[in-house]
Amino acid sequence: MDKKVDIIKDINGNRIVVINDLRFKGRRSVNWCIVEECLKKYIGECTEIVETSDKVYIGTDFPDEFAHSKDTKALRGANLYAKANSSSIIKEMIEIATNKTFADNYAQKHNVDARFGWYRYDTRFAIPIYNDECNLVRYNVFMARILLRHAQDGKLYLYDVLRTKKETSKPLEQ
Repeated sequence: MDKKVDIIKDINGNRIVVINDLRFKGRRSVNWCIVEECLKKYIGECTEIVETSDKVYIGTDFPDEFAHSKDTKALRGANLYAKANSSSIIKEMIEIATNKTFADNYAQKHNVDARFGWYRYDTRFAIPIYNDECNLVRYNVFMARILLRHAQDGKLYLYDVLRTKKETSKPLEQ
């Protein structure tokens, strides 16, 4: 049986999570309530970022934020479709995250849940592109930013996946 996800390296040595089986097909619209329900299975899980050894927990606020955030509402076309499908590879996207950055919390509404600030990481994933005969043609590579909140309990919690955007580089060939 084929794995639904692979982690590969590109020619520059950067890791990419490859989705082999799309959960959300078609580009007409995405039912974000279904995406939110799919993400609820991750609540309570912990994944370690390989590059920094940071442990990232998935809290109860993540599915709603991922599915209904301002960032999600602003997405269109292939980027929207890609973010919806990335919901099946959340743990792998955390695992390969790179380029850690920090920002203080300035929003009053996050004084408790992000008391010690925010961390952002870059991550990459690829989704398959099929022709009219349903044959795999290539993979399109997408970049995204993982947003983590540093909570009052000292743990890092996944808050959202931001800026999902197709890379303009040459797509991965089959």
